[in-house]
Amino acid sequence: LSAHVTMSYCKNDGKDKTVFVTREDADKPAMVSTLVEDETYGIILPDGSINWDCPCLGGMATGPCGSEFRNAFSCFHYSEEDMKGSNCIPQFKDMQECFQKYPEVYSKFTDDDDDIEEEESTNQETQNQTN
Repeated sequence: LSAHVTMSYCKNDGKDKTVFVTREDADKPAMVSTLVEDETYGIILPDGSINWDCPCLGGMATGPCGSEFRNAFSCFHYSEEDMKGSNCIPQFKDMQECFQKYPEVYSKFTDDDDDIEEEESTNQETQNQTN
């Protein structure tokens, strides 16, 4: 005869964890906490390093120009110049050039002179019409 043994177990599925509990185990007081304290941090972690996973970065650290962004941001964050970040111009230039290669991703972060000129022209036409 084969004995059928039922026991509690846990199944990991990606970021999720499913716990299967027998009736006997469910009737006992909990031996572990099921709540996980979710420590959330801003852009700077308690140790002073940069939190690249911060949602405030909007995915900039992982996009097509993630490397350039991280280089420029790191340079600025760790800069000890009197004018903070003044030593980071080359890194920010590299980042800006990369942004321009991917306008579909970074158009809201680039300073496009054509858009500025077009906006100024539209503003001037509107002003002329109201006079």
